[in-house]
Amino acid sequence: MDRDARLQEWERRAQPYLFIASTLFLTSYSVRVLDPGLSPAWYVLWETVTVVSWSVFVAEYLARLVFSRDRWHFVRTRWLDLIVTVLPLLRPLRMIDLHERMQLRRDAPGLGLEARVMTYSGLAAALLGYAASLAVYHVESSAPDANIHTFGDAVWWACSTLTTTGYGDATPVTARGRVVAVGLMFVGVALVGAVVGSFSSYLMRSFRREGER
Repeated sequence: MDRDARLQEWERRAQPYLFIASTLFLTSYSVRVLDPGLSPAWYVLWETVTVVSWSVFVAEYLARLVFSRDRWHFVRTRWLDLIVTVLPLLRPLRMIDLHERMQLRRDAPGLGLEARVMTYSGLAAALLGYAASLAVYHVESSAPDANIHTFGDAVWWACSTLTTTGYGDATPVTARGRVVAVGLMFVGVALVGAVVGSFSSYLMRSFRREGER
């Protein structure tokens, strides 16, 4: 079995474990952020879960790097994988890569494929909005002069940012919070664009078929 085949086999076999690790990472981070009254023992337990699940992401990425034929080419072309490995809260961004691969699978994707793209992109936007809400609430809730005091405020801010509405009633005031906000602005446009683009593509193809009839 050559390197490319081994890489594809590894990626296929690793997907269920990555899903479990992603779920554990998000759950452990959520518990530590949303429950500040955790006892020291429970806090250490959930922090350990966070570190272990993060280690799984790093080990899986390094394994794919070893299996790849051209490692530098792998790093350059799979840059999104490196980003979500370093910053696990951004793992929903992999949906963008999935969207591109689906669009390239066939010249004229059917409704089933486009519906999956819209579903995956919408789910990615929701997960990313939730992760951003956690991150912003974590750094903003105790900051002086902050106007994001509850997790509900953070969710409201994430929704208005993802949809590019930007009411301005809830805005980050810390440097880390603003970095998260800038990232969410750019990513939100990309994910929403994937949903709208896929839906528009389906409508145009449907109208074209009707016109040809």
